[in-house]
Amino acid sequence: MNTIYIDGAMLKKLFIAGAKALENLKEHVNALNVFPVPDGDTGTNMSLTLNSALKEILSIDSDKISDIAKAASKGSLMGARGNSGVILSQLFRGFAKGLKETDKLGKKEVAYAFKMAAETAYKAVMKPIEGTILTVARELAEKATELSESETDMYTYLDKILKHGDEVLDKTPQMLEVLKQAGVVDAGGKGLMVVLKGAYNVLIGKEDVDIEGLETVKAPKQVQNIVSEDIEFGYCTEFIINDAKGNAENFKKQIMEHGDSLLVIGDGDIIKTHIHTNDPGIVLQKALELGQLVDIKIENMRLQHKNTLFEEEQIQETKPSQKYGLVAVVRGKGIEDVFKDLNVDYIIEGGQTMNPSTEDILKAVDSVNAENIIILPNNSNIILTAQQVQKISEKNIGIIPTKNIPQGVSALIAFDADADLDANVDDMTDAFSEIKSGEVTTAVRNTVINDLEIAEGDIIGIHDGRIVEVGENLEDTCFDMINKMVDEDNDIVTLFYGEEVTKEEAQNLASRIEEELEDCDVELVYGGQPLYYYLVSVE
Repeated sequence: MNTIYIDGAMLKKLFIAGAKALENLKEHVNALNVFPVPDGDTGTNMSLTLNSALKEILSIDSDKISDIAKAASKGSLMGARGNSGVILSQLFRGFAKGLKETDKLGKKEVAYAFKMAAETAYKAVMKPIEGTILTVARELAEKATELSESETDMYTYLDKILKHGDEVLDKTPQMLEVLKQAGVVDAGGKGLMVVLKGAYNVLIGKEDVDIEGLETVKAPKQVQNIVSEDIEFGYCTEFIINDAKGNAENFKKQIMEHGDSLLVIGDGDIIKTHIHTNDPGIVLQKALELGQLVDIKIENMRLQHKNTLFEEEQIQETKPSQKYGLVAVVRGKGIEDVFKDLNVDYIIEGGQTMNPSTEDILKAVDSVNAENIIILPNNSNIILTAQQVQKISEKNIGIIPTKNIPQGVSALIAFDADADLDANVDDMTDAFSEIKSGEVTTAVRNTVINDLEIAEGDIIGIHDGRIVEVGENLEDTCFDMINKMVDEDNDIVTLFYGEEVTKEEAQNLASRIEEELEDCDVELVYGGQPLYYYLVSVE
């Protein structure tokens, strides 16, 4: 009988091993994505999220299982990218809940932690879909609970759980038709199994661990019009208080008079702080009265601004408080200009292949001095991340669930600065729901979807999330897609042309649309977006 337990030191190793395994196989997981567009791929997003969890774990000076699990929860939440990353962070959150009072991990503790992980992740998704990472997580938990009563050997126990997870993963194409047509298993489920197997191989001594080569990512660029003389508080100051003898809210009250852009997040006895101040010494001294300081970072924002307009670290423009602040995720110089013209206060550069993290959006929200904040994600893979920000921020936040740029533009036009937040959310959501949107890009993988055979390199037209056209000629494919989108009730077509399309090519397409679709007027806008030749709005 093997009565081995997993202690805190080993649990740290298992997190390192899981992160390393996913880093090594993330492109394999990416290749399982069914939709053949260039996007924030599942493997990459899960890997970056897990690496953020690992960074938080390695920053704490504790080998307590509950502390390690809590750090994984916090780190993964702040670093969560894309839907798959958010779901992974919720699995870690539930895992931490299940280990709150645990000193060592045995079979029953593993079973309970897995159970809490699956339940928490399911609750985080508004409409859970079977055949995804959620199904794999739930089945792993159920098998762990079942075997915990009968299995005596820890290694055999875990091995049987993982084998069951593989069996469930192999069945995901039978649960989702889109997976069946493409002939692949669920990418998120595969990513989860890669993490768990990487951890198990280290547990049984099959592999060793190190943290070399793990990928980190720079925060998306934050875009604002700033004059360095307008920066009232010059030092961006960040730190973490470990073993804090006090709570985050009280500490926040102590330092709020010393600066702005204040973000204080408390998680048990750990307090993470961000503040723009003119006297970092006072802030740090007050923090030292509560506990030990780690990860201290102080940057001179005025000096940074003189060096470059756009910095990795957001430089805050001090503005008087206003009723509303608008935050949007966009990509492309022309599209940035459009959103600025529509009075967006804060732009996060992101979208396809650049999904901002929870922390990126939280920093943007915190930087806008407004009573109410409205976030426009403009990408289906960012909506869930924005919703996590809504849960953890102290500000009043409304989320407009825009999935693309045309929807974002339509929603902003409906914004009413005199209306209350709920009314604006309803009206802006209704507004973008009335337009038809399309995207034209290049397929990045071979696949079969909606009975369409698609080869890598094909031009594809996507209407409201469905691939409706596949071709080899850009203009023809785009025109054919628009022709399917337009009906007797539509008379305006807006084309946002991307960085790979010349103005002449865009004008030729616009002329063809006006000539062949006689009742339609075409508005041509330079978007400058990468990856997508055209973004299309039909009204």
